[in-house]
Amino acid sequence: MAHMTFQAFGVQAVGYTGALRVGAEFLAKKLHYTTFYNSAPGYEHHVRIFLAAGFEEACQYRYWNLNTRELAFHEYLEDLSSAPRDSVIIMGMCAHNPTGYDPTHEQWTQIADVMEERQLFPFFDASLMGLSSGDIDVDCWPVRHFAERGFEMFCAQSFAKTFGLYDERPGNLTVVLSNEDAVIATKSQFAVIVREMYATPPSHGARIVATVLNNPVLLEDWKDNVRRMAHRLTDCRHGLKARFVRLNTPGQWDHIAVGRGMYISTGLKPYHIEHLLRKYHIYMQRNGRMNVCGLNPKNLNYVANAIHETVVRFQDRCSETDDPFQKRFLHAHGGDSFV
Repeated sequence: MAHMTFQAFGVQAVGYTGALRVGAEFLAKKLHYTTFYNSAPGYEHHVRIFLAAGFEEACQYRYWNLNTRELAFHEYLEDLSSAPRDSVIIMGMCAHNPTGYDPTHEQWTQIADVMEERQLFPFFDASLMGLSSGDIDVDCWPVRHFAERGFEMFCAQSFAKTFGLYDERPGNLTVVLSNEDAVIATKSQFAVIVREMYATPPSHGARIVATVLNNPVLLEDWKDNVRRMAHRLTDCRHGLKARFVRLNTPGQWDHIAVGRGMYISTGLKPYHIEHLLRKYHIYMQRNGRMNVCGLNPKNLNYVANAIHETVVRFQDRCSETDDPFQKRFLHAHGGDSFV
């Protein structure tokens, strides 16, 4: 594979979602792209942001095999292979939200092969950079691989979680171009979009991030903090899975320890979620996504025992719709399509 030269620049944004919206606005209104693909399951705000920006067709590529609790890689490639030219493909760079499962390097290479052949546009979600492996450079490998292959692409970044600056919303959209002559013109179009949306983003959080990233001593200290954050998440994952094994909790739980990052796709149903909320005050999204950051050594036993009791309570129901919790969710949300 021949390495390609590329040009990259950043557009400061209001958090990760702001970077997504700015990039989506450019693709829809300047390049007139109409179709985007998000992973199934995926981050639901991707769909809302891209449709609000002017995209017309929201599609999905299969990502997760609920039965085996692993990456549905064959189906992933199959869906990309049928995507129309110039479709925008939203991809988690690392610590996929909500499954915590990422492609291997070999699989990323195959994904790039298909996208190159189909002329698809990569839009990377880098909101959890560093929280997968604990190493920034390791987690950035997919984006750098695509850049070296000559892809033009966008990468939405957030420093809110890894810098503890959630209320400051420091975000960035990295724009990668293959033609140096297009940089000035492209920057000017982003300036117009940003001006129409919010004019200028706040500088306080961004200045903190810039100070750390440009100071070798502070940079290494920050990398060490990110590494410890990632290791804490991994420890909580292994701790939760070990407790399920000890309790002999019905179901498949190996994926909890294998996955990485902040999120777990538990496979719990909406009636499980409501029972956990009402009886134990444990909260997660109705699609069964759990935020690992809410776990710690002091509450792991409580959470594991609560989930165990909930799963056992409902495991003998032959017809899910006989359960009043499930009936209410099916009526409110139009079907059991949450996991």
